[in-house]
Amino acid sequence: MPDRPGTDAVWLGLDLGTQSARCVAVDGGGHVLAAAARPLESHRDGERHEQDPEQWWSALATACREALAGIAPERVRGLAVDGTSGTVLLADARGTPLTPGLMYDDGRAAEQAVRANAVGEPVWKELGYRSMQTSWALPKLLWLLDHGDAPSGARLLHQVDLITWRLTGQQVPTDASHALKTGYHLVQERWPSEELAGLQVPSGLLPDVVRPGNPLGTVCADAARTTGIPEGTVVVAGMTDGCAAQIAAGAVRPGAWNSVLGTTLVLKGTSPHLVRDPAGVVYCHRGPDGQWLPGGASGSGAGVLSRHFDRTELAPLTRQAEGKDWDAVAYPLVSAGGERFPFRAPDAEPFLLGETPTRAQEFHACLLGVACVERLCFDYLDHLGAPVDGPLTFTGGATRNPYWNRLRAEVLGRTVRLPVQAESAVGMAVLAATSGGATLQEAIARMVRLGEEIVPAPARTAHHLPAYLRFIDRLTHRGWLDAAVAEHARRRAAP
Repeated sequence: MPDRPGTDAVWLGLDLGTQSARCVAVDGGGHVLAAAARPLESHRDGERHEQDPEQWWSALATACREALAGIAPERVRGLAVDGTSGTVLLADARGTPLTPGLMYDDGRAAEQAVRANAVGEPVWKELGYRSMQTSWALPKLLWLLDHGDAPSGARLLHQVDLITWRLTGQQVPTDASHALKTGYHLVQERWPSEELAGLQVPSGLLPDVVRPGNPLGTVCADAARTTGIPEGTVVVAGMTDGCAAQIAAGAVRPGAWNSVLGTTLVLKGTSPHLVRDPAGVVYCHRGPDGQWLPGGASGSGAGVLSRHFDRTELAPLTRQAEGKDWDAVAYPLVSAGGERFPFRAPDAEPFLLGETPTRAQEFHACLLGVACVERLCFDYLDHLGAPVDGPLTFTGGATRNPYWNRLRAEVLGRTVRLPVQAESAVGMAVLAATSGGATLQEAIARMVRLGEEIVPAPARTAHHLPAYLRFIDRLTHRGWLDAAVAEHARRRAAP
């Protein structure tokens, strides 16, 4: 497409996160022309975490109006929406919420998860994740049904489904990415009707499902007046926020991975085949092109820094740590629920290997510990048969520390790229561009821009291997890491 204002298409990415609703406008070359966000409020009480679904719509509508204020309406061609994975509500036949939104980490449905796993175990095993977690959408749906009457015509909506309903003026299908945690059968591409009936999920409660990237409809007149999005703009089926960020990083070719380091570490990759995990710590989404998107979320990550260091210390401690050969390793667990990837250990606890007599050495041990967890994640994925040797990108808040980026690349022993724009909303704009006739790979080639390249020196990788091997030895000794996985990691580390 020509790259001239007024003629170049603009694609919108709408993102519903935990703390904000965001809209970005991106042109055909991947340049963010405008962006706006509005805060979202959460209500937490113990294991409960809820949001008001009406706030999702009002906040997103306001963000859209602001982002589009300076953009010619005729340029806007399509949009896609992402949301938090596993967030659901019940609505009536008109799309009016009947319940709060039960958020992605709401943990009240423990009893219902046991039921879901007892009835659906053969299907969950076939789909590769073995069992559903308490926070997944299907257990939460069962909790809603157990604790209230669903009137005739009631609908289960994922977070994005409320938005696409409001945008188009009618209920439209959900996407297979959001439907995964509700039990959608990604291999057969249907709801597992027999198992759902066994769980007493009413017929007609669940939405139709399409693959991400499929057109759902167009923006209606009422939504256009509320959001500022031009009437007739194509609405494309989106994905969960993690998959959206993976698209923004361009990690959708077989063997490609995006490592997202924020409070915790999340890995998202692409495989030509379904990756099945007997331990149930890795599960696969289905991509827009039919490929599989394996991934896992750790209970460890950069949150260890905020737990032990003041923000003002980070820059000076980094300067003190650079160029040092310190090899103490801290297991950087931050989750109160133990570890969940690259192994499942609810009883896991942080530990330290080696001496850290100074604050700088303690800080470096945390950085190295995260890098070791990251390498073990890739060793575990390789153990499962997932392709892991393709391009690798780093995203997340921790990438603001250049030394840490380099240390992680050294421990992994592989070249890393840093995307220029890697937020979920940008990924949805890229996906929306497929409604203009491009394949996802073509849209990524035009719109995803990669920045800095980090090439680690082999000698530095060799230097870090003894610390990594001590780390996996300690995890194995404590009974958290399976001996077969540890041995696989050692073989991969051998010269």
